[in-house]
Amino acid sequence: MSTQETPPPAPPTSKPTQPHNPLHGVTLEAMVVGLADYFGWDELGRQIPIRCFQSDPSVGSSLKFLRKTPWAREKVESLYLFMLRDQKRNAQNT
Repeated sequence: MSTQETPPPAPPTSKPTQPHNPLHGVTLEAMVVGLADYFGWDELGRQIPIRCFQSDPSVGSSLKFLRKTPWAREKVESLYLFMLRDQKRNAQNT
């Protein structure tokens, strides 16, 4: 019997692990900033009626609330996906 060393495992590829997930790699902060830039705080507060978007809104207070509140985070993610689709649709129409 010979003692052969097994080769080291192959390094991971640099391909994204979720290539069809538009939220993969997007931070919650990036979502909130993107939504606030796209809609403005007033419209964001109408779209998702939560106090952190309606009363003295800021990215910091929003992140604090959204990290603790899964249902609100889901609404933000859903609206963010809508915004991406809308931006893509607008880009194709120009």
